[in-house]
Amino acid sequence: MDEQRRPREQPPGGPGPEPIRFFGTTWVDHGGGYWLRRVLVSLGALLCTAAGALLLRFAVAGVALSEAGRLVDVLLIGAVAVCTCLAGIRTWKSLTEGRESLDGWMAEDRSLGAVWLIGGVGALAAYFFRSLVEAPGEAVHRAAYERARRGRR
Repeated sequence: MDEQRRPREQPPGGPGPEPIRFFGTTWVDHGGGYWLRRVLVSLGALLCTAAGALLLRFAVAGVALSEAGRLVDVLLIGAVAVCTCLAGIRTWKSLTEGRESLDGWMAEDRSLGAVWLIGGVGALAAYFFRSLVEAPGEAVHRAAYERARRGRR
């Protein structure tokens, strides 16, 4: 557990890296089961994306069974698609550039909460695709860690 929290090569008196969810600080030197975690996080995100898509499919099918009309069906599918795209874009930007880079409508948590909830499948898909490249958020944390280390020298 201590290996997950502290990197192996931390300079004495230097700044410590921030842990990433599911990875701790293993992202610093890719030790302590980093690659196994990457695989498990990717699989978990993919399974959650599939489960969320199935849940949305059942919700849309339920509305279709209610025979509310073709217009309602099309509007619902369109709303789900837009929410999914918006949540996916927001999550991707957050994982690649950092949460601080979110501005405008992307920074809204409370007023757009329903959009992020409905678009959860898009957010999970973005998390999955980012986990294929790196630990989600690793680039942002690594850049901050390197800046902090340079600042201490």
